[in-house]
Amino acid sequence: MIVEIKAPELGPGETEVTIIQWHKGTNDFVKADEILVEIMTDKVNHEIESPVSGTILEILFVRDEVVKVGDVMARIEDERLK
Repeated sequence: MIVEIKAPELGPGETEVTIIQWHKGTNDFVKADEILVEIMTDKVNHEIESPVSGTILEILFVRDEVVKVGDVMARIEDERLK
């Protein structure tokens, strides 16, 4: 099963986030709860953890790109549901 990692709303009125750094790349294995990406808004920097263990199939935005809240940033193939 493919799990989509979406840009979260980190505060009221926040409509976009900026990618600071990916800790993993496409085709890398990531463990559940491992930090996947760092993002920032006008008010806060935040680390996004992987919700599942699996292989990163796709990263859709690169460092310094602005992402709208709710947009898919990456896709991971959940190793439990192959």
